[in-house]
This record gives sequence, C-alpha cells and structure tokens, in this order.
Amino acid sequence: MAAKDQVESWTEEAICPICLDFFTDPVSLECGHYFCRSCITQSWDREGRNSCPECREEFTDRILRVSRALARLSEKARTLSLNQTGKESKLQCEKHQEELKLFCETDKTLICLVCAAGREHKSHSFMPVDEAVEIYKGQVKSTFESLTEKESDIQEEEQQQKENISGVQEESHNLQSQVTSQFAELHQILTEKEQCLLGDIREEEAKIVKTMEKNLQEIQENLNSIQEELSKLQEQIDHKDGVMFLKG
Repeated sequence: MAAKDQVESWTEEAICPICLDFFTDPVSLECGHYFCRSCITQSWDREGRNSCPECREEFTDRILRVSRALARLSEKARTLSLNQTGKESKLQCEKHQEELKLFCETDKTLICLVCAAGREHKSHSFMPVDEAVEIYKGQVKSTFESLTEKESDIQEEEQQQKENISGVQEESHNLQSQVTSQFAELHQILTEKEQCLLGDIREEEAKIVKTMEKNLQEIQENLNSIQEELSKLQEQIDHKDGVMFLKG
C-alpha cells in the first residue's frame, strides 16, 4: 500500500495542471511552472495574454523552454499507470490476495486456490473460472433468448392492442359523425316544420284579426253615430228658450 502511495505521489509530478493528464511535449515558463506546449499556447490564445495559469505572472514574449527530463518522466509515469491499471483489472481474493481462479458452485462465488483448500469450502464443488463463465453465459444466453421471444410476443400483443384502440376510436368517430348528421337532418326537418306551423298560425291570426277589425270598425261607426246623436240631443236639452226648443 505504501509503495502504491509513493508511485501515485511521484506520478502526480508528471501531470499537466491544465489538461490534468501526463505531460505531452512539456515546456517551462520563465516563472518555472511546467505545462504541455499545446495546453499553454491554447490558454494564451484563449485569454489573449501571456500569463502563467498557476501564478498569474505575465510575460512580454512567449518564451517556452523544452524539458526533456520531464518528458521522459511523464512517459515512464504513463507506462507505469497503464501497467498498474492492467494489474488491478485482475480480481483478487480479499482474504489471501491471490487471483480468483475458481468458482464455487455451492456458494456461487469466486474463490482463490487457497480458499478452495480451506475448511470453509470443504466438500464444495468447484470449477475453473473459464468453465463457469461458459456455463453461466449459456444460462444467461438461454434466458436472453427466452426473454427475447417473450419480448416479441409482448410487442405483437402491444401492436394488436394499439390496432384495437385505433379501431374503437375510428368506430366511435364514425358513430359520432352519423349522430351529428342525423341530428342535423332532424334539426332541418324540425326547423322547416316550425316555420310551417308559425306560418299557419300567422295566417290564421291575420284572418281572425281581419274579421275582428271589421267588426271593430262597424262598432266604432255605430258608436260614432250614437255619440253624434247624443251630442245633438244634448244641444236641444241645453236650449233655454222653450219656443225655440219646440220649434227645433
């Protein structure tokens, strides 16, 4: 663990503070800080000024000093990092720090050779990891094929259900159109019937009113005649001269 920490410590020195990766074509500035050549030039172009991203010191000229020693160190750090990653990719037994080469069928777990010889896995059934991978991949493949077939059936069922829904919606739309059309026809018939009945009523009204107005006119003429007669009689009654009254 200590050795790993030491490796990580010195490899950090080979990392560019801009791209956070191992140096590529490392160069140093006048202030002494190191960067990848492409990283620092792009930074200057982006900022529009020649300044150090670490200490912010500004420079009149773009003076870049190549560091071959740091380039070699970065290359070694990159190689070491790749090797370390390759080693760590192999699973190891947490108890014995040995490579997990066996698969315990009884416990359904990966174990190392030391585990297989121990009391914990006594009388258990083992097989090499490659063989176990092949067997269980076959099981997974079988399950995958079964689920694929089931997925296909469900997709067909889904499509059928969509078609059924579409059919119901289309039938409903057609029925709504029929109802709307029929009620429009009924409305037209009722409107025509309404207008016909209203016309009959108005015609009958005109006929009755005409007769009644004629009667009214006769009544008014009789009334006017009576009122004229009454007016004449009133004038006779109002005469104060008896001789003239009798003469009249």
